[in-house]
Amino acid sequence: MSANVENKTDEIALPEEEIFRQRKDKLQRLVEEEGYNPYLIERWERADFLKDIRERFDHLGVDEADENANLTIAGRMMTLRKHGKAMFANLQDETDTMQLYFQLNAMGEEAYNFAKKWIDGGDFVGIVGIPFRTRRGELTLLVKECTLLSKALRPLPEKWHGLKDTEIRYRQRYLDLMVNPDVKDTFRKRSAIIASIRKTLVDHGTLEVETPILSLLAGGANARPFVTYHNALDSNMYLRIATELYLKRLVVGMFGRVFEIGKNFRNEGIDTMHNPEFTAMEVYWAYADYNDMMDLTEEIIRNAAKVVGEQTVTYQGVELDFSKPFRRVSMLDLVKEYADIDFNTIKTDEDARKIAREKGVELKGTESRFGVLNEVFEAFVEEKLVQPTFVLGHPTEISPLAKRDPENPDYTHRFELFIYGSEVANAFSELNDPLDQRERFLDQLRKKEEGDEEAHAFDEDFINAIECGLPPTGGLGIGIDRLVMFLTDSRSIRDVILFPTMRPKA
Repeated sequence: MSANVENKTDEIALPEEEIFRQRKDKLQRLVEEEGYNPYLIERWERADFLKDIRERFDHLGVDEADENANLTIAGRMMTLRKHGKAMFANLQDETDTMQLYFQLNAMGEEAYNFAKKWIDGGDFVGIVGIPFRTRRGELTLLVKECTLLSKALRPLPEKWHGLKDTEIRYRQRYLDLMVNPDVKDTFRKRSAIIASIRKTLVDHGTLEVETPILSLLAGGANARPFVTYHNALDSNMYLRIATELYLKRLVVGMFGRVFEIGKNFRNEGIDTMHNPEFTAMEVYWAYADYNDMMDLTEEIIRNAAKVVGEQTVTYQGVELDFSKPFRRVSMLDLVKEYADIDFNTIKTDEDARKIAREKGVELKGTESRFGVLNEVFEAFVEEKLVQPTFVLGHPTEISPLAKRDPENPDYTHRFELFIYGSEVANAFSELNDPLDQRERFLDQLRKKEEGDEEAHAFDEDFINAIECGLPPTGGLGIGIDRLVMFLTDSRSIRDVILFPTMRPKA
């Protein structure tokens, strides 16, 4: 079969590697026969974008053209339909897709034959043409000039039928973006959501900062870190699991309000809600508490919802309403509501474990009653929290960086925000008592020595920092990826991360 494919179905029927071989041969012949190497072209003077063209010339009627509009565009050929002295194509740029009409008389015989012989689907081209509307009512560009800017040696994925295989979509996101417009739209919305979060915080006088990704300690959360090695320092180092401790150091240093949007890394499993590399926003305000952080969280999410649509969104068929005040309820009350266990009446660890086991909760057997409370919450409550809900009053034992509730020191002034059964935000009135913080770190250190790989590291420098004085401070962390999932109706976290972590190919 000739490499000059006239019928798109002929190429579809070929294995990809055969198409690749044919296109390589075609490129070689192009160089040898025409003296033309598209990869030597460095620049194309593009003046117009397809979305703008569609808006500017929407007024054109059927069979009407604007002969005075000489448009200069560029993009990727998505389809080609060749019919003797005429060709139709669909061209895609960053903004839209539009039909092209190649006609021998309009281009001249030499230019038309060049395009017909050498251009394939997937190639990048520069086009000069005029807009008109076809008899079928489709806005189209009549091509006057066509310049081959780059040759695609591999065909478009599954050609004109789209790309459905999620494994290929995630591994080769560039193919996914080429042929699935909804995916591109999701990532445009992600960018708008992050911009909205940034604007909300800046409007509140919050300074954006950058803190280390690589450090000698992994702190700020209970999570298993990634470990690497620094040759010059002859020391293990860790990818950060959270930005919290560095940001609070900045509050000690008299930056009153700071935030950071960036990558965190946790050596954990991969599923629809977890990726080892993820994006989070953390913000700290001096002289604020966790109630202020709840108000800020609602404002951030409502503003983000507005930029992608309405404050009420549909996620996986369920309507999520962000317009109303989010429910605020304690962990103790939720466990009583959904598990029918009143932990206020349980006084011993053994009794807590016994009651939980009777309810079918699997335990290690060493948990305190506060640890059991958290296990019961995860087992019976989390999945029930579909509408936005602030869960308050976490046990001090599992909240090593949160301020104690002065009326009940076994619990803290902390909240987690749950949406559709998943945690989206975590916040507290920050612990600023250095003596209490030291004891909490020592307790975490004991847990680590007992084999808990997610226990918090002992950070002597952080304690030294708050010994210099940390004012009353409210802190908040939001998982950007999960929030984007809910605002874009994306089923998996990998649908909102451009290049998610993938298992090695077998």
